[in-house]
Amino acid sequence: MDLAHLRYAPKSRKKRKRLGCGEGSGHGGTSTRGHKGQNARSGGGVRPSFEGGQMPLQRRLPKRGFHNLFRIAYQVVNLEDLAKLDEKEITPEVLLRRGLIKQRGTPVKILGHGEFKQAAEIKAHAFSASARAKIEQAGGTVTVL
Repeated sequence: MDLAHLRYAPKSRKKRKRLGCGEGSGHGGTSTRGHKGQNARSGGGVRPSFEGGQMPLQRRLPKRGFHNLFRIAYQVVNLEDLAKLDEKEITPEVLLRRGLIKQRGTPVKILGHGEFKQAAEIKAHAFSASARAKIEQAGGTVTVL
């Protein structure tokens, strides 16, 4: 056995289906599309949810739940994460730069999980009651944007 005699395992490599290349390709004539019909045409076929005219599943199932159009989705940051920052003024821009939040335009809420000992000025769009208490107890200030 040497490098010259190495072979791929049988059936481990499948040949590419070469369509539109005539009879010699093994897919000549109809190019594997069958004879006539909607799926044989270029651009033919049905959209993914189409069920042949039967009432589609998404319309057979009842609507469920409630979607509040006025919900504000906050990006949350815990005090234990803020304690790792050595900043005197913590703003959403600082949090974005340090990777604690992902988006610039979405409001930020500070939650009170963890300990916070440094006196820092924290600016955010919302604060939980426990976070506000811990920040003020450490000698810091809270500013709602």
